[in-house]
Amino acid sequence: MPQIRQLTAYLEAFAPLSYQESYDNSGLIVGDPNAEIAGVLVTLDATEAVIDEAIAKGCNVVVAHHPIVFKGLKKINGKTYVERAVIKAIKNDVAIYAAHTNLDNVAGGVNFKIAERLKLQNVRILAPKSQVLSKLVTFVPVADTQPVLDALYAAGAGQIGDYSNCSFRVSGTGTYQPGENAQPVIGQVGEYHEEAENRIEVIMPTQQQGQLLTALRQAHPYEEVAYYLTALDNQNQEVGSGAIGDLPEALDSQTWLRYLKENMAVSLIRHTPFVDRPIRRIAVCGGVGSFLLPDAIRSGADVFVTADYKYHEFFDADGRITICDINHYESEVFTKELISQYLAKKFTTFAVILSETDTNPVRFFI
Repeated sequence: MPQIRQLTAYLEAFAPLSYQESYDNSGLIVGDPNAEIAGVLVTLDATEAVIDEAIAKGCNVVVAHHPIVFKGLKKINGKTYVERAVIKAIKNDVAIYAAHTNLDNVAGGVNFKIAERLKLQNVRILAPKSQVLSKLVTFVPVADTQPVLDALYAAGAGQIGDYSNCSFRVSGTGTYQPGENAQPVIGQVGEYHEEAENRIEVIMPTQQQGQLLTALRQAHPYEEVAYYLTALDNQNQEVGSGAIGDLPEALDSQTWLRYLKENMAVSLIRHTPFVDRPIRRIAVCGGVGSFLLPDAIRSGADVFVTADYKYHEFFDADGRITICDINHYESEVFTKELISQYLAKKFTTFAVILSETDTNPVRFFI
């Protein structure tokens, strides 16, 4: 049977932990990474009731969106719901893993699932992150250029938006003189050598630096590989907050509200007054999204769908956009489907089950 570490590695290939926000606590929170997996229960929140459900269904792994341990625990004595959930998980050998803001911050993640529910088209990251890309420059004999590039592409380099295998090269002459302990592939020990080489440059996600350098060294013919890395401020269009896209057709305000309610399965929508124009472009952010309002406005969105807006924050719409608050749980509950569908692509030797426990702590009297 696969081990927990294989499951976490697979999840983190999609949503790397390096993409989580500084305040977050994604990753394996409870459990032995070397334990074999009997079954996985996917949930939004890893509460005590969810741990009970996992035990009852024979699942020894709970994959949640929200980390049950968000701040440091100084005592674990069952006084709080967090401590009780952790104690029960440990006693029953149930691992708890969380994919939170790292899953929010990737293309195809939480916000893209909302966009899918709303049937948005031309979906893209609303606020791409910068300082998560690097440039790799290396020097390769002309004949070996393509094999080295192919290895770098396979390891994740050269992706720019919807374009793959992106690189730049320029021809030149490399020089070197192998020392007495060297084992040169080209040239002779102690003899000065000139070689026709290509300088090749590729963009790469900074968090994949280790695997890319390994791929470079394995594919490069030289005993010693010359390269250098440069951190970039460029925005990464595949990493960032929120998402934005277009409805298949423009809707009026009342039709839009019914559409939103039906597709997101919500019972209550809080919203600002509608701007006097058809609704077509939609910005979304699962959970707390008020920090993205300027980006939504700047991107030309007609509506911003998110959650957890405070009274005074609604004024920030200022007649430029319509804010639709659909509440936190409702904005992210379909993340369970996202995670389970992703896991099902890889693992077939154990069950991946959607939790039936309603972990929404908020109730509405309508």
